[in-house]
Amino acid sequence: MSARKRTKPLIFCTASYQYMLDALAATGDFTRGKLERHRFPDGELYDRIAGNVSRRDVVLVGGTISAEDTLELYDLGSALVKYGARSLTTVIPYFGYSTMERAVKPGEVVKAKTRARLLSSIPPASEGNRFVLMDLHSEGIPHYFEGGATTFHVYCKDAVKRICKRLARGGDFVLGSTDAGRAKWVESLAGDMGVSCAIILKRRIDARTTKVTGVSADVKGKIVIIYDDMIRTGGSAKMAAQAYLDAGAAKVYLICTHCLLPGDSLKGLEESGLFAQIVVTDTHPRARDLAGQFLEVEPVGDLLARELRTGLKL
Repeated sequence: MSARKRTKPLIFCTASYQYMLDALAATGDFTRGKLERHRFPDGELYDRIAGNVSRRDVVLVGGTISAEDTLELYDLGSALVKYGARSLTTVIPYFGYSTMERAVKPGEVVKAKTRARLLSSIPPASEGNRFVLMDLHSEGIPHYFEGGATTFHVYCKDAVKRICKRLARGGDFVLGSTDAGRAKWVESLAGDMGVSCAIILKRRIDARTTKVTGVSADVKGKIVIIYDDMIRTGGSAKMAAQAYLDAGAAKVYLICTHCLLPGDSLKGLEESGLFAQIVVTDTHPRARDLAGQFLEVEPVGDLLARELRTGLKL
């Protein structure tokens, strides 16, 4: 007798991550869950799980991009377990407050830890809860999740590599870092690709001011591709790009995993004239809002799908 075919996991998402659910569902490995959602006149969000999730493996996709999104993720996860999910895998493409992973000044709230603790309090499904996180600012964050939850950190190296190859058009380039903080990661990635690595050297003037003092490698006449895990307003990226151009770089590109760029930040980057192009991934929905000729968006649904296939043994 042939083995019984495993039922495909159900997949749900928070309101902001419908596009990521669509990408994962398109692989054919998941069945779309039925969810009713609307907003009351006072702004409160109504969610109802319309289908049966009892004894099913469930995937829930949602980034903690705001307080409301974080709570929606928590609410849906708690409800899915309450209504009988056998296992719950929560995919968080962008984990907010990841730069607040430690207290520097007395009294600072370590929000990376408090948010992880909140999500850890989602009741455990009978076969366990898992969290899948992407390109975290600090590698210690998975250890902030408590209880019996299992965490998986998915690196976007494969996406960054294919972007670099496309931008360099098969030619030589230097992989650059915005500062020493990401130097080890950039050095590792450069080693994987067999290219040189350059690091911006800075000196702190005072509590709010730093000065670029040099570049660690020869970039004269070369293409420099800067990589950073996150771009907020782009101030550090502009400082780095200017330093590489001052050192003789022929052209500078910028790649980052998580794109925030509030307000007119993107306009400031484009008008600076420092970058030939910016490429970001779609871990944060803001990237899709800003997509255009200057800012290109690279989907990472394939990386998440691969991790889920392995974790759920699909």
